[in-house]
Amino acid sequence: MAMPEMSDLVTITIAPGLAFDAVVAGAPGAPLALLLHGFAESMHCWRAQVAALADSGYRAVAPSQRGYSPGARPDVADTANYHIERLMDDAMAIAAAGGAGDRRFHLVGHDWGGSIAWALADRHPQRLASLIVLSRPHPNAFNRALQMPDGDQAHRSRHHKAFLEPGAADLLLADDARQLRTRLAAAGVPAAAIDAHLSVLGNRPAMEAALAWYRARGAIRSPLGPIRVPTLYIWGDADDTVGRAAAEGTEDFIAAPYRFEILPGVAHFAADQAPDRVSELLLQQVRAYPAWNPARSKMLSCSIWSMMT
Repeated sequence: MAMPEMSDLVTITIAPGLAFDAVVAGAPGAPLALLLHGFAESMHCWRAQVAALADSGYRAVAPSQRGYSPGARPDVADTANYHIERLMDDAMAIAAAGGAGDRRFHLVGHDWGGSIAWALADRHPQRLASLIVLSRPHPNAFNRALQMPDGDQAHRSRHHKAFLEPGAADLLLADDARQLRTRLAAAGVPAAAIDAHLSVLGNRPAMEAALAWYRARGAIRSPLGPIRVPTLYIWGDADDTVGRAAAEGTEDFIAAPYRFEILPGVAHFAADQAPDRVSELLLQQVRAYPAWNPARSKMLSCSIWSMMT
């Protein structure tokens, strides 16, 4: 059996003041998969998936996003720096720098990274070969669930308001980030993974920047159009932040091949809690919807060459 690909920690610079730490593996020039993390994690949540993708012939890039990377941390006092439009711009520029160029690529997102992924699928469907989202439902389904009279989703999302409080960063970092450690551990995140995430997020500048995403009101609130990219949505039925109504309702807003996978007993941080199953599902999706057709590309190259000779 072939040994799995090793990943590297690299820096991807897309503009002055925007240098992103990233876990990268796979041959340059191979079909690209861009993986976007959420809160309260980092690029490290994707290590198993990056290795699996690279071992299967893909180029996988998982950045620590704006504010999480020290080299890409604009002033948090100006929340416009953390608006979702800027986060989307980052993702597209990182994809280009990571090898996609102007070709289609696979996009994977969890939590906040899922919000960005949905927005990019709405904005740039022609650039995506496939879409894989973990936990975060389609924004229209999420907003619809928030308005339901039973109040279930509103209760599950109550932490969003707490993150807007001025002392939120200090509270989350108090006592060696005890609150975050307890939260992640309760959701099945292994201790080593928690340490890895806090090596990125467990300092005040990084935490303030991560919370600036919430303060910028970057979560998508305006309705998106129907998603026209082949989509895999993965939801753990023990996710305490996303209820069944929002998860099951996502199907109503997809106008492309759609697959909904429920992970029994899995909580919010599925890539860390169930890495093998997530990797298996992810590979099934990217193989089903190639970024380009190698046979067609070869035929086209031969045709162009014959015209030149």
